[in-house]
Amino acid sequence: MSRKRKELPVLEQITIEDVAAEGNSIARVDQMVVFIPYGAPGDIVDVKIDKKKKSYAEGHITKMHTPGEVRIEPRCEHFTLCGGCRWQHLPYSFQLKCKQKQVKDAIERIAKVEAPEITPIIGSDNIWEYRNKMEYTFSNKKWLTFEQLASGKEFPDRDAAGFHIPGAFDKVLDINKCHLQDDLGNRLRLFVKNFGKEHGYTFYDLRAQCGLLRTLMIRIASTGQVMAVMVFGENDAERINMLMSAIKEAFPEVTSLMYVVNTKVNDTIGDQDVILYSGMPYIEEEMEGLKFRVDPKSFYQTNSLQAYKLYKVARDFAQLTGKELVYDLYTGTGTIANFVSRNAAKVIGIEYVPEAIEDAKINSEVNGIDNTLFFAGDMKDVLTDSFIEQHGHPDVMIVDPPRAGMHEDVVKVILNARPHRIVYVSCNPATQARDLALLDSEYRIEAIQPVDMFPHTAHVENVVRLALRQPCCESTEL
Repeated sequence: MSRKRKELPVLEQITIEDVAAEGNSIARVDQMVVFIPYGAPGDIVDVKIDKKKKSYAEGHITKMHTPGEVRIEPRCEHFTLCGGCRWQHLPYSFQLKCKQKQVKDAIERIAKVEAPEITPIIGSDNIWEYRNKMEYTFSNKKWLTFEQLASGKEFPDRDAAGFHIPGAFDKVLDINKCHLQDDLGNRLRLFVKNFGKEHGYTFYDLRAQCGLLRTLMIRIASTGQVMAVMVFGENDAERINMLMSAIKEAFPEVTSLMYVVNTKVNDTIGDQDVILYSGMPYIEEEMEGLKFRVDPKSFYQTNSLQAYKLYKVARDFAQLTGKELVYDLYTGTGTIANFVSRNAAKVIGIEYVPEAIEDAKINSEVNGIDNTLFFAGDMKDVLTDSFIEQHGHPDVMIVDPPRAGMHEDVVKVILNARPHRIVYVSCNPATQARDLALLDSEYRIEAIQPVDMFPHTAHVENVVRLALRQPCCESTEL
């Protein structure tokens, strides 16, 4: 006989005190911390507890009694539903203060190392329509809101084109308008959705794993070039050609139109053939006259204008004179490596994804850069003591790892290599702070610069410059 789950309480008229990590807000009730999404400091609210642990609880707002003075009206009609912009109800100036504090807390509470004052965060000039890449999912079972379900109405039309509901792979919220990309993205998504409905195309069933319209990726470069990649869940050549032809005719501004037939379980296209329907097989981003080719499988920072600011910080922190050997770890498609190459004697980039390394080589070639070398493989396997002996001891290391930070073996090799400077670019101040503690025995922090890449979210990039505590006098031989 199963035990009935205990009903968790509703906390009435509690005051939200602050903003926390992951975009949540914080309240304290009887010495218990409660994490609440979409709250703002000063809000007086009722909160339904959803999960309770010994030291904390999680809940959601059920009633707003008094909004806090800092709260503003969110722009998006889908706010709180799609889960993408959790801070739209906070003024951008306040968002920046929260991100600055996030970096400060990570340095002080996780790294616990001596550090200089953090330079004020570099905000984004554009806080709307700043993303160069969006991905949409088509589904035959549109997610219904609680209000829709409670209405008692029937909703026979369940076809949707939008975003996955957070934590639910099979639930898709139908999106009317997203404010994070140029409106061309909205028009293109709605065109595909309406064309499919008018012509009887099946929308993908995420549980049964069948249906023709599956996903759509749209990339809009700062150069004005546009890429659209339509992913189909079935190989229906006639219907595929009909839709692709319609897109080409309706959107002549699309300079790279492609499609994929993906019949496997997951949505990733990294192992799939991408078929060029019209235009070029890539689009180009540009920085200081350098061109970077971006294909459907390439990683490129999704905020082009802020990426330029971020890379300028990294280059400035590297303090290059033109004589240095630079190692660029987690180089991706070689964007940073190529960006700093003019100021270095030689740059060596290492990246896990072989396709990204091929893109990095192409980006060097098309820009006439001949002082870069790129290697593919797991960082802890490639970046060994013998690799450094073969290719030279770096004067400067630039590291830009994934959110999980650096593997301990990589940190050990860096400590053994003893570069004069390390420039650590991170999208996760918490794991960066953990790694800074590991490096502290040999390196001191000289400068810290946060950069906001994603307005209306809790994400923040942070760049740290570290200097060797006892630099050796060896010169680099190239």
